[in-house]
Amino acid sequence: MTTWTAPFIASDADLGSAPILRREFTLDDGHGAVIGATLDVSALGVVEAWIGGQRVSDHVLEPGWTSYEWRVRVVSHDVTGHLAEAGSGDAAVLALVLGKGWAAGRLAWGGGGGWYADEVAGSAELRITFTDGHEQRITTDTDWQALSSAITADQLYDGQDIDARLRDGSFLTPGDVTVPSVEGHEGRTSTVHTVDLGDRELVADTVPPVRPLAEIAPVAVWTSPSGATLVDFGVNLVGWVRVVASGAAGTVLTLRHAEVLEHDELGTRPLRTALATDHFTLSGSGPDAPDRFEPRFTFHGFRYAQVDEWPGTLDELRTALTAVQVGSDLPRTGTFASSHDLLNTFHENVVRGMQGNFLSVPTDCPQRDERLGWTGDIAAFAPTASYLFDTSAFLGDWLRDVWLEQQHADGVIPFVVPDVLKYSPAEDFGKPNATALWSDAGVWVPWTLYQAYGDTAVLAEQFDSIAAHLRRVRSLLSPEGLWDTVFQFGDWLDPDAPPEDAAAAKADPGVVATACAFRSASIGAEVAMLLGHEAESAEFRELATGLQAAFREHYVADGRIRSDCTTVYALAIVFGLLTEADEAAAGDRLAELAAAAGYRISTGFAGTPFITDALTRTGHVEDAYRLLLQTECPSWLYPVTMGATTVWERWDSMLPDGTINPGQMTSFNHYALGAVADWMHRVVGGLSALAPGYAEVLVAPQPGGGLTWASTSLESVHGRIAVRWELVDGELAVQVTVPEGVSAVVRLPGLEEQGVGGGEHEFRAPAAAAVPAG
Repeated sequence: MTTWTAPFIASDADLGSAPILRREFTLDDGHGAVIGATLDVSALGVVEAWIGGQRVSDHVLEPGWTSYEWRVRVVSHDVTGHLAEAGSGDAAVLALVLGKGWAAGRLAWGGGGGWYADEVAGSAELRITFTDGHEQRITTDTDWQALSSAITADQLYDGQDIDARLRDGSFLTPGDVTVPSVEGHEGRTSTVHTVDLGDRELVADTVPPVRPLAEIAPVAVWTSPSGATLVDFGVNLVGWVRVVASGAAGTVLTLRHAEVLEHDELGTRPLRTALATDHFTLSGSGPDAPDRFEPRFTFHGFRYAQVDEWPGTLDELRTALTAVQVGSDLPRTGTFASSHDLLNTFHENVVRGMQGNFLSVPTDCPQRDERLGWTGDIAAFAPTASYLFDTSAFLGDWLRDVWLEQQHADGVIPFVVPDVLKYSPAEDFGKPNATALWSDAGVWVPWTLYQAYGDTAVLAEQFDSIAAHLRRVRSLLSPEGLWDTVFQFGDWLDPDAPPEDAAAAKADPGVVATACAFRSASIGAEVAMLLGHEAESAEFRELATGLQAAFREHYVADGRIRSDCTTVYALAIVFGLLTEADEAAAGDRLAELAAAAGYRISTGFAGTPFITDALTRTGHVEDAYRLLLQTECPSWLYPVTMGATTVWERWDSMLPDGTINPGQMTSFNHYALGAVADWMHRVVGGLSALAPGYAEVLVAPQPGGGLTWASTSLESVHGRIAVRWELVDGELAVQVTVPEGVSAVVRLPGLEEQGVGGGEHEFRAPAAAAVPAG
């Protein structure tokens, strides 16, 4: 286990800018060439490290957001290449540029900030190894110096200001460290002091870094009816705009970002109080040496930008701007495609939305004054996420913060992790307590990771968290054994709820909560048994049995479930709460309700991940297809018809007339409702796991909805698994790829089930049996 001893240091003076911490050093003499060098960096805030005038890596927003009260990541970089050309006695500079980030910046919609730190601080340890084995160490201490920078403001929500007149590269190399004087911005330096971390533990960084994922050129630049200069980058993305410009010294370029247009102008109302605005001040350099601006200490969720005070033509602006998409660099594992173009675009939107919101933590949205790790969103979306990308390290690390927060909240898994809302409470939600789906993330997410990757380590590490959650829920049950005693989000964002009240769903919140508690208790019992905890397995099985009995007694009567809406039937069916007879009746009623709604969606966060599975499980697969392929509002494909390039928070975030939903909470990049992609992979594509980690798989495509072909693939821990089916000449032709060591059960309509091993396989089944009557 590594122990880090380099202190955190901060500037003694407020330099009026993002501080630069600098140390000049000389390589030790007489030990030969540098053969290895490692730099460990961390920060309260975010840090960008430089050696010898070069950035150490392309990582951004390091060390990322954790529950800073208890743990802060340390990131290690191999920097041998930065010193390999240097010789003994040569001088070099190690510099840390610090931004406010999550620790010291504004966070949550209450308007406050600095919840974790009242000053930014950085830590570094550089270990240099020479030919003869000698090691030289350079660490942060009070001999370092702080300097002002050209970054005059930085906030994640509000944006970044850069004044090119203040730039001076001398801080990166040995010599003069004085920043040139500019009117109103005198150059300043400062001594530094150490910062006490208190109870914080420094932990090794084990998650994929946040880094640039793509660069996107504008697709259009024009002047709006109000005279504003607008730029369209073609897709809703997360990141910033890089600008290359020249013009009169002191000219301030202002870039405002938004996801949509409304009335042909930038649609900024969904930002709420987030300014999402960058300011770039030109140095006055000519076109042969233009200023280059890239605001790496902020990020925006946007498709469109408004540019004010551009000194050139619109054509010049188009070539001067590049959108830089950033996110945690997770390995891509899953794919899907089909004969349905809108469905393919929807799937691409699911992927893009996940990339934008998996940024250090699994956030709800990337654009407004929020961007928090809402537990309910990832509880719903984790199966889809863990198919599309390798989330094992990313979500495994986030779950450590779930348990940390829980231990300091009497066993309650909070609404968001890390839990900044304990400092800036959401008054609408009352006193925080365990709540269905949201708090259930502490059970459902580790179970999803186990199912996806087959490693019980995540279950062992999270078992205490799982047990604490279940015991907390048990303490909240009513005398009737129902979870209906505390605040619940319920079926959040039911499309029939009024815009101003997202919790006003058709589904009874007690029904939703009790169903979720049953699922969590059932999973908890399975986890305990897998880990050999027999007493706890019996404890949680008893809890599950009691919840099931109470659900049936109080919520099920004459084949109907209380509140008689799609969500309650979907949850009861998929979670296994009903008798065989009641499940069949519930499936018929669910199909009846879906048809009565014209196959427009009628579920919110709780029901949406499960409704197509509930229909499929009860023999109504074609109803599931009709629901999936509906294009009228509300539906999964309605946003696609409106030009969406990510999944929306609300089914009608944009109304059919092109205006933004009147609710004060509206995002156009919110992955939760994209959870249906999990069903698309398993049922439309036909690939699902029969054993954890896909050691055994089921190949069972169920064509429908008029689709003529579909394909899906997964880079599993055992290798690539793929299924492709096509309707050809009256037959269902299926191609299957199975890696060695994996067994597959092939279940096709009209054929006997059969097992196959590693290799390429082809099957043909009667097409009539494959396509149910519509």
